[in-house]
Amino acid sequence: MKKGPLLNAEISAVVARLGHTDSLTICDAGLPIPEGVQRIDLALTAGVPSFLSVVAAVTGEMQVESAVIASEIKQHNPELHGQLLLLLKTLQQQQGNSINVIYVNHDDFKRLTGASRAAIRSGECSPYANVILNAGVTF
Repeated sequence: MKKGPLLNAEISAVVARLGHTDSLTICDAGLPIPEGVQRIDLALTAGVPSFLSVVAAVTGEMQVESAVIASEIKQHNPELHGQLLLLLKTLQQQQGNSINVIYVNHDDFKRLTGASRAAIRSGECSPYANVILNAGVTF
């Protein structure tokens, strides 16, 4: 049996296959996932699992170099935005590197998800609760 904290086999496999700069999208229940991008659907009910709990679980196993966020989150979901930035700041300290946060408009964000290795859909039902994580290296 796997020893690490992440139990989801599909997510573990995707993270294990990521190379430097490959991207992984974690999204709310409403983000459209482009054709051709592996969809890992964790949504059970509204809010379950939460966006932040999924981000925390994935980043526990993924080395993150940068994150892409829709700029609209600042105005339309400031509390979640602050919590996400805090999570990324804590992750920086744990990893010993800086994580570059890049803001783009939501339409560009949706286009960028097309380059992700996978999109992990949470049950989050609050606006702009989405992030694209770009893989770093551990050396």
